[in-house]
Amino acid sequence: MSLTDLDSTIEIDAKLCGFLHRRRIAYSVADHQSLYINKKDIILGQIRACDLLYKYAINSLDRNVLRKEILDLKLMLDLIE
Repeated sequence: MSLTDLDSTIEIDAKLCGFLHRRRIAYSVADHQSLYINKKDIILGQIRACDLLYKYAINSLDRNVLRKEILDLKLMLDLIE
């Protein structure tokens, strides 16, 4: 693993907010020391956070919201690469 791989790990927390069909995902960046955060690194962190949250989601509505968010994030990642 190179140094650039080590620097690109950003801890992002995700949580579900809202009620019924207005569910949204809120992200928060855990204490990051860098002054500059690359968009690609942010999106990768969001995907990791959603994957982790998806693993523990019980409600099917929550799983659908998370699945859609992961697909949207992967599409954005493909567009910026």
